Amino acid sequence: MRRDDICLYLSPGDRAELQSLALNRNTARKLVWRAEIVLSTADGHGTFEIMRRAQTLKPTVWRWQERYLDEGVAGLKRDKTRPSRVPPLPREVRLKVIAKTVQEAPPNASHWSRSLMAEAVGISPSSVGRIWAEAGLKPHLTKSFKVSNDPAFEEKVTDIVGLYLDPPERAVVLCMDEKSQIQALDRTQPGLPLKKGRAATMTHDYKRHGTTTVARQSG
Repeated sequence: MRRDDICLYLSPGDRAELQSLALNRNTARKLVWRAEIVLSTADGHGTFEIMRRAQTLKPTVWRWQERYLDEGVAGLKRDKTRPSRVPPLPREVRLKVIAKTVQEAPPNASHWSRSLMAEAVGISPSSVGRIWAEAGLKPHLTKSFKVSNDPAFEEKVTDIVGLYLDPPERAVVLCMDEKSQIQALDRTQPGLPLKKGRAATMTHDYKRHGTTTVARQSG
């Protein structure tokens, strides 16, 4: 492959910017020799002399000469986007991950994790993460809600919250929380499934199934 040396004219502004890049000790090395290639070309040096000065090969000199002619100084600062070495996943696999995420629950777990989905579908956890990010899915997030049909719901909430915030004088307020050894999976009201841009929803309260024993603790 042969090509005649080209003539290149630099505007005063471009020349000043390229000289500044070439002389600045903080400029990346690859940008320095790109600037030197263009400056040497504008000064009338031939291809072999430019190769010697920039310590690079002929195709590289030609590439950055053409890049400057096409895009100016801005083109020298931009690296060419290279295709990813990782082959894209088939569309069927992506759709399968999305469908399982929004329509199915994993065995023995409350929600899908990247590792669980990767094992179920046969891809890497990082691929699962990319699919979820592109689809706007966040299976690890849930939002709680409660819609009560009790006509006195507001008054009851006010009374209970007021009891915590302003208890009667010399009163002891006790709260019973989780029952031990009972897993609550059924909520009192149906929630909405996970979808793009929205987390799955469930009520903050649930139905208890099963029995348990009260363990006695000594003080």
